Amino acid sequence: MINNSLRLLFTVSFAILSFFCSAQNKIVVFQSDFGLKDGAVSAMKGVAMGVSTELKLFDLTHEIPAYNIWEAAYRLEQTVPYWPAGTVFVSVVDPGVGTNRRSVVLKTNAGHFIVTPDNGTLTLIAASEGIAEIREINEALNRRKDSEKSYTFHGRDVYAYTAARLASGAISFEQIGSELPKSVVEIPYQHAVMENKRIKGTVSILDIQYGNIWTNIPSALFNQLGVTFKDQVHVMIKHNDKKVYESVMPYMTTFGGVAKGKPLCYLNSLMQVSFALNQDNFSTVNHVNSGSDWTVELWK
Repeated sequence: MINNSLRLLFTVSFAILSFFCSAQNKIVVFQSDFGLKDGAVSAMKGVAMGVSTELKLFDLTHEIPAYNIWEAAYRLEQTVPYWPAGTVFVSVVDPGVGTNRRSVVLKTNAGHFIVTPDNGTLTLIAASEGIAEIREINEALNRRKDSEKSYTFHGRDVYAYTAARLASGAISFEQIGSELPKSVVEIPYQHAVMENKRIKGTVSILDIQYGNIWTNIPSALFNQLGVTFKDQVHVMIKHNDKKVYESVMPYMTTFGGVAKGKPLCYLNSLMQVSFALNQDNFSTVNHVNSGSDWTVELWK
């Protein structure tokens, strides 16, 4: 009897602790394509602080290229795992604002929450962290007061407001709205795979400050090529199936391992295959960009 009581007490205590750890850490992280030239980002934060002045507000980035849903998806996957469980992210890259695209909150298996339009933004984080649950925002309950006639700033009126209410504990995850099937709108892209002794993948993003090329090919898959330090790697990059770049370069651990201006293959900080020119801009020099329509092949 005592053991059963202790077990029940532990179960209830764990459930309560899990709830507060996963839904109420009071952290909200914002991402958008708004830039910082006007007051849009500040307005979103003002709405959040209007819900609770105890919130801790941070920026992921507001420099997503306008309407670039793929880059928004990538920056979430790049950043979300490093934040504590229970952190609420607001991602507003929303070319379809005001249309019938769904406004949702995704809870990942790792306990993160993403408040966003379901327009492809969730493609990568849903795949990497998994979907614990997804709910459609009920705007009748979760919308800034007197904003019903505003159709072009859901980031302020719906997403920031809902995120703040969730992060502060003003509402539970269940009070966001109705539960949806565990699927999201996905942007098609080349998953990293090995085929006929070649690895295929996507040029996911640019290391924008330096023009380095980051792919979605993880180190574990790259290792299957049997490439070792200083071995030569064949690299071919295509845009919409049209070859843009092809070359051979060494696999190195540091940029300084090759002469200035020379190419190298390396593993970036996320342990994914990347390409660079030592002290130069690979993207600009070779006219290579990134996105779901940019693919890469590697072979030894």
